[in-house]
Amino acid sequence: MARKKKGLPIHGWLVLDKPLGLSSTQLVGKARRALNAQKVGHGGTLDPLASGLLPLAFGEATKTVSYAMDGRKTYRFAVKWGEATSTEDREGEVIEISPVRPVKEDILQALANFVGDVEQVPPRYSAIKVDGKRAYDLARDGDEEFELKSRIVHISRFDLIDMRNEDVAEFEVDCGKGTYIRSLGRDLAKALGTCAHVIELRRTRVGPFTLEHAISLESLEEIGHSPAADGLLLPVETALDDISALALSEAEATRLRQGQVLSMITRHDLDRIGDLVNGDVFLATENGTPVALARFEKGEVRSVRVLNL
Repeated sequence: MARKKKGLPIHGWLVLDKPLGLSSTQLVGKARRALNAQKVGHGGTLDPLASGLLPLAFGEATKTVSYAMDGRKTYRFAVKWGEATSTEDREGEVIEISPVRPVKEDILQALANFVGDVEQVPPRYSAIKVDGKRAYDLARDGDEEFELKSRIVHISRFDLIDMRNEDVAEFEVDCGKGTYIRSLGRDLAKALGTCAHVIELRRTRVGPFTLEHAISLESLEEIGHSPAADGLLLPVETALDDISALALSEAEATRLRQGQVLSMITRHDLDRIGDLVNGDVFLATENGTPVALARFEKGEVRSVRVLNL
């Protein structure tokens, strides 16, 4: 006999404004307990020293997490010029100092070189695996030999927001998946002939989720698993705003849920498919209810992830 799952079968997205000092994993645990939920995951990790948007996926929404994580992200962050740290944020020890303090005109000119596809080496204190071990574990163990490979990340916007004083500048950036803001601050400083580290970091957007959707952890814990909690959840399909949708009949939806392939070759079917091309993944629905993430390939529709709603 299968073990009965603990908690309630809650489905949807909850967007929290993560406070400083908590890890993403700790926040997931607090949210699970607050709503007494069976299953919950998060759409993109935030370090304990970072605050801001942390979308939490409950139940069947966990099957759409990758779409949220692949979406555009927006960060506000501040750097302190003239000091580099071991962790590239204010948690680490100072390992380099510089008397150079860049002026506004030089910063604005340098920012243009950090928009578009940019080559970036992740921080040594990061979760990237090297020979099966996390980079931050190797760094904490004092292993100086390991190297992290550079990667191409996409920056669509990089703006100077404020020059607070000669030591601190504030920025806002729109970026794609895999971008490390600590590395961005480090590399910008290097381009300006100095060094720096990130002293503040706040995420304000993840894919379709913005701070307008967010609530505080305190508010969530006050509401708990009262009826009012249901109103906090966004639909499972919220993370799928950027993909196409296809309405199915009841019979088609049943077949897709059962793992069967749908043939889409008649003129009527092709009209329904519209602009879908081979390999496209879309959201299949029945009477507005999500049925599955499905793929169109050579006139056939196959389920990728069935959504049991």
